[in-house]
Amino acid sequence: MGALIFYIGIYFLGYYAAYLINQLAGRIVIKNHRLLGLVAALAVGVIHGYKIISSPPPHHGDGAGYALALYVILPLTIIMAGVLFLRWQDRQDEEDGR
Repeated sequence: MGALIFYIGIYFLGYYAAYLINQLAGRIVIKNHRLLGLVAALAVGVIHGYKIISSPPPHHGDGAGYALALYVILPLTIIMAGVLFLRWQDRQDEEDGR
């Protein structure tokens, strides 16, 4: 649960960074805010996954594969599913003419 909240926070930092870049530039530099948020979360996920794999395993626990799946892959999969769902909703709205 904590990892999911962490990655959602990273996602929104990237999302609002795109908005801030557009506001500072005075024009649309980055059109898709959600994509930049997802890229930021994936970049942190790659670094986090590397750290999990490269560090020595603890004396207790299920190992690096379990930690990688639970703390990196699962939260990023949930975020990607949310972004894809929101993108699908946007396309449906555009097709309906809203």
